[in-house]
Amino acid sequence: MSDRVFFFDTTLRDGEQSPGATMNFQEKLRLAHQLEMLGVDIIEAGFPASSPGDFASVEAIARQAGESIQICGLARCVQNDIDRCWEAVKEAKNPRIHVFVSTSPLHMEYKLRKSPDQVVEMAINGVKRAAGYTSNVEFSCEDFSRSDRDFICRIVGEAIKAGATTINLPDTVGYAQPSEFAELVGYCIKNTPGSEKVVYSVHCHDDLGLAVANTLAAMKVGVRQAEVTLSGIGERAGNASLEEVVMALTVRKDLYGLTHGIESEQLYPSCRLLSMIIGQPIPLNKSIVGANAFAHESGIHQDGMLKNRETYEIMTPQSVGRKETHLIIGKHSGRNAVLQKFESLGYRLNDEQLNEIFAAVKDLADRKKTLHDEDLMALVQQELYRVPDRYRLRHVSIQSSDAGGVPPVAAVLMDVAGIEKSGAGFGAGPVDALFNVISDLVGRAPDLEQYAINAITGGTDALGEVTVRIREKNLTAIGRGNHPDIFVASARAYVDALNNLVKREEEGTRLHCQLETERN
Repeated sequence: MSDRVFFFDTTLRDGEQSPGATMNFQEKLRLAHQLEMLGVDIIEAGFPASSPGDFASVEAIARQAGESIQICGLARCVQNDIDRCWEAVKEAKNPRIHVFVSTSPLHMEYKLRKSPDQVVEMAINGVKRAAGYTSNVEFSCEDFSRSDRDFICRIVGEAIKAGATTINLPDTVGYAQPSEFAELVGYCIKNTPGSEKVVYSVHCHDDLGLAVANTLAAMKVGVRQAEVTLSGIGERAGNASLEEVVMALTVRKDLYGLTHGIESEQLYPSCRLLSMIIGQPIPLNKSIVGANAFAHESGIHQDGMLKNRETYEIMTPQSVGRKETHLIIGKHSGRNAVLQKFESLGYRLNDEQLNEIFAAVKDLADRKKTLHDEDLMALVQQELYRVPDRYRLRHVSIQSSDAGGVPPVAAVLMDVAGIEKSGAGFGAGPVDALFNVISDLVGRAPDLEQYAINAITGGTDALGEVTVRIREKNLTAIGRGNHPDIFVASARAYVDALNNLVKREEEGTRLHCQLETERN
């Protein structure tokens, strides 16, 4: 048995099913590129048959992927799903089709309304259909942990004979306990004909907080593929967290004796990028990548750290991409210092990008005494990886008072499709006044579904990060803005959301035209 663990990342498929975690086309491409830099072995890019948008993003990710990574699409054991999946992934250098069918008595009776024999037939036909397109076929037993173990051995054996090369045994509803799960997985590996021909995988959900524990327990009995997501996002309570599984195998290699190909220094940049894309901050106490993961406040802990770091840290911040440095970035820093600092954070800037980010650093340093790593990473996201602007904010001004009968007043100067416009107006509060004026200037007033403020760093001069989610008709868009002045950050976030809304409209129009062309 090989000691190499393969990491199958499903952030773009199962992770996107997490409430509020929807990503647009460009965001999916950006995250897929980062996952490739992280060193994951397989990206499950989506469920192509589920929507034209999902098909388009899977197809684009397959086209941009390099030689070292497999691009996978999900499909039910249904002919049309499998055909559509292949159309989406076929241009990848290493395509994979992932087919699944429910195997628990509960699912077979109430969800599929089929007998066990019919479900076995579905599995055989689905795997054969996929194997007709590629030799890289994964088969999953949905709700494995509540299935009959001997039925699993039967259906998995048939899937292997039909051409499956990876077998996934999911704890779909997060029901299993680690020792129980390991025993069940081990039984199936041992008692299924042809097990030696395939790689076994697990996909564990976190409903009872045991997804990582169950994944690691399964590896002790022969599983060599872990299906995970960044920060553990996913359906309901989420999935096994990629960074937690990776660092458990790394820190406790003495216990597991397993290797992997993940570049652990890219763990924090990857989770941070995901956080900024979906507009959900990383919890402060999140293992591995949370802000407090390497923070020490207790005097006893601080004393121990000063004497020997290993007294209270089992890994270094640098090992997960939270790089320490003696470079102090401020208004007196030169270009080379700024470039070196961003390189230490994992970013590679060309001359044009460096010029843009250098100006942004100088501007922020004039308003803020200390620039933290999180401030600089937020600048990169805001200045370099934003959607091209239809609307561009130039200046805002707010007048507000606690005196009764004097409503807040906002004044805004901005560019709308290249035309300079200005306006002023009132609102129930300063932010409401800002949003009202911006809506009037751009000529659209979407519903505001979410408004959230997060202080990226500590102190009274903290860089504020505002996230808004807006809806217009059947489209939603997320916007983000960063600034020490929370009203400026709010205006930037609202304008960013409007730009993203325009981008989603344009994507929808292109997809519609593409579908019309295919029909004709």
